[in-house]
Amino acid sequence: MTFEYIELAIIFACLAAGGIIKGATGAGAPLLAVPALAMIFNVKFAVVVMLMPNLLTNVWQGWHYRDHRLPAAFVWSFAGAGAAGVLVGTVILAYFSQELLSMIVAGAVFVYIILRFARPDWKIAYTLARKLSLPAGLTAGVLQGASGISAPVSISFLNAMKLERPVFISTISVFFASMTVLQGAALGYLGIFHVRDAIISLAAVIPILAFMPAGAALARRMSKETFDRAVLVLLGILALKLVYDALMG
Repeated sequence: MTFEYIELAIIFACLAAGGIIKGATGAGAPLLAVPALAMIFNVKFAVVVMLMPNLLTNVWQGWHYRDHRLPAAFVWSFAGAGAAGVLVGTVILAYFSQELLSMIVAGAVFVYIILRFARPDWKIAYTLARKLSLPAGLTAGVLQGASGISAPVSISFLNAMKLERPVFISTISVFFASMTVLQGAALGYLGIFHVRDAIISLAAVIPILAFMPAGAALARRMSKETFDRAVLVLLGILALKLVYDALMG
């Protein structure tokens, strides 16, 4: 694909928006970047572009917050199940049509929005969460592999545990990094991820890192509720556009 300057500017804006989300919440860069990139290009391109940003930012966050991690048995069962699920999801990404993949991305976003509005105070006790870590991780992994977005399951699951921000970030970072390693290998094996894609994906790290501090600053100035609602409205618009394009295409 030959990129025009306008396309590069759009990619930069999408990734910068993802960086703002990650800087504000500690997670969720793909939640905004993937639907936006998929709307303009396609789902496979969006997933490939986010590989290196997902890996590098989450490895850094996981190390930075390593002292706040949940017990290893929980973290690695959750992350291991996610890594297994992402292999299944990657096969779906490789062989399903672009229209169906767009619907999967849009559906994942709609589920996330509904969960955030319908059950904002939902809480899962740690004893129950420990039992649910395998099925939750597996489901989130399949969703991540197929659409590049696991947030409807992964972030909602950990949010429901009402974890402190450092604990949440350390846990979700291990989960995302583990999935991304296997996802990249699977995409390479299936012929979707090439050397040129790796260079583009590596370059995508720059705008995300550059705008993460802006997200952190914005989160300090706005109430959490206002920021969350603004993000959800934007996600809803992106998801509706994906559905429209899939149905009209």
